[in-house]
Amino acid sequence: MTGQHAGELNDALGRIGFRRSQSVAYRPSCAGCNACVSVRVVADEFRPNATQRKLLRRHSDLEINACRPWATDEQFQLLRRYLKARHPEGGMATMDEGDYADMVEQSPVTSYVIEYREPSVDGRKGRLVGACITDQQADGLSMIYSFFLADDDSRPGLGNFIILDHILRSRRAGLPYVYLGYWVKGSARMAYKTRYKPIEALGPDGWALLDEEREVPAAPASRVHEPA
Repeated sequence: MTGQHAGELNDALGRIGFRRSQSVAYRPSCAGCNACVSVRVVADEFRPNATQRKLLRRHSDLEINACRPWATDEQFQLLRRYLKARHPEGGMATMDEGDYADMVEQSPVTSYVIEYREPSVDGRKGRLVGACITDQQADGLSMIYSFFLADDDSRPGLGNFIILDHILRSRRAGLPYVYLGYWVKGSARMAYKTRYKPIEALGPDGWALLDEEREVPAAPASRVHEPA
């Protein structure tokens, strides 16, 4: 994705299930398998449950800022700590500072690094406890990659809080959706995505509410949003 129409292209591709990585848009295309399903939260209709409301109160002291997509050493150190705690054997575990800078800065579309910090003290910025690389699309926010303190018991549930914040942020901006990437039925690592309701999944007939019992896109109805 390059040139002056990169943003429009990214918006269109996002609506049909693509994800962005630097200047490349991709989606899974495996012969005989369609397990990877694109999902998005309907921001305006989302109502937090009791657990989610408690989480919002717990972290209500955090200072949240949408920063320009510029990599910092502080962000990189937080990413390294996150990967060590959550994905020590993952493909990103060997990333160096240059790799991280490329991930953040090589964006041909409108992107931000949303930073989550503990309260400032005497004019000094508080500790960085979370961050999310986020694209702003025409119809919503796309969470490209989030990372946070995953090994600090004093800040539990930060990953879920970051999603909640994006939903509320999207609603305030008048954007209808928050794109959470791919979901795979039966994957324990991805089960958290279905906690944010209503959530839509992209099926053969377009976007539809995820069937809560079968965990598949529901049959087409008036709620369906056709891909562009």
